[in-house]
Amino acid sequence: MIPFRNRFHGHSSLNYVYRNGQAIHSHLFTLKVISNPHRKQSRVAVVISKKVLKSAVRRNHIRRQVYEYIHSLLPKLEGAYDMAVIVTSGELFTKTHDEISKQLDQLFNQTDIHKK
Repeated sequence: MIPFRNRFHGHSSLNYVYRNGQAIHSHLFTLKVISNPHRKQSRVAVVISKKVLKSAVRRNHIRRQVYEYIHSLLPKLEGAYDMAVIVTSGELFTKTHDEISKQLDQLFNQTDIHKK
């Protein structure tokens, strides 16, 4: 899991990312990213709708896997960003951890937010 300081607190800041963030799409995810010069640390939210997966157990399982990937990514970030990872496909539950990491790598490589 990622530290408390790297998570979103409240809906208004997450809505700001939804409205103003740069969107990058893949088959399984959508990533919304916006720079936040007012913070020292990046913040991340993982959003999985009930429409995507009905089971809370499955949603939480996927959320934990994505947070684990992001935990390894945080030291590589340049600057402070607000990011929302939105899961758009329920078939993600059948994927292995390596396949999920590969998809997220491709998604984050399309942004220029981390060190090469």
